[in-house]
Amino acid sequence: MGLGGLIVAVFGGSSAKTGSIFLALAAGVMTSIVFEGLIPEATALAGPVAVLVGLALGIVLLIVLGYVVDVISSKRTDEEMSVHTTPGELFHETELIESINGKALLRAGIIMLIAMTLHKVPEGLAIGAGGIANMELGIMLTIMITMHNIPEGMALASPLLAGGLSKSKAVLVSFLVGSTTVVGALIGIVVGGISDFMVGLSLSLAAGAMLYVVFGEIVPQTILLRKDRVITMTLLAGIFLGHLIATLL
Repeated sequence: MGLGGLIVAVFGGSSAKTGSIFLALAAGVMTSIVFEGLIPEATALAGPVAVLVGLALGIVLLIVLGYVVDVISSKRTDEEMSVHTTPGELFHETELIESINGKALLRAGIIMLIAMTLHKVPEGLAIGAGGIANMELGIMLTIMITMHNIPEGMALASPLLAGGLSKSKAVLVSFLVGSTTVVGALIGIVVGGISDFMVGLSLSLAAGAMLYVVFGEIVPQTILLRKDRVITMTLLAGIFLGHLIATLL
C-alpha cells in the first residue's frame, strides 16, 4: 500500500478514473487468490462443509462491520442506506478524503481508517494461516496480496492527492492502512497454530471477507467511477495475472 502511494506521489496520476483501473486490477488479483489459493487449501485442511461455513462467516462479518461503520460515520437511516448511487456511499475511503482536512478529522478519520483496516486484516489472516499450513502457500499469498495492494495503494493515494493532501501525508496514510495487514497475519499465526481445522476455517473466513470486499465494494465503486468496458477488461486481466503468478509459484 505504501509503495503504491509512493508511486502515485512521485509519478502522478490523480484522476478518479485512473484509480478505478487500479482498483479493478487489484480486485482481479484478489479473486485469483481466493479461488486458486485459499479455498483449495482450506478444503484440504477442514473439509467442504467447514469451508462453506467459513465463507459465510467472513461475508457476514464484513457486512455487519461495514454497516456499523456506515451508521456511526454518516448516521444515515436504513432507508437512506438501502440504495447506493455514488462512489462515496459505496467506499469508505471517499469519506476519509472529504474529512481529512476538516474539523471532523479526528473522529471521522479514525472511523474511516477502522473501515479500511477491516479490508486489510482478512488478507493478513490469509497470509498467517496459509504460512502455518504450507510455507509455499504462505509465500504465494504474500506475493499475490502484494500485487493486489500496490495498485490498491495507488487507487487510495490518487484521490487523496487530488483532494489537496500533501504527497508525504498521502503516502503515510497508504502505508498505515497497509500495515494493518500485519495484525491480521499475527492473528492467523496464533489461530492457525491450534489445529489444521482452525487453519482451514481461518483461510475460508478470510476468503469470504475478501470476496465481499471485491464484489460488494471494489467492483461497484469502479463501475460507478468509470462506466465503460475498460473495467471489465482490467478485472479479467487481474484474474489472469493472479493465475499466472499462482502457476509460476
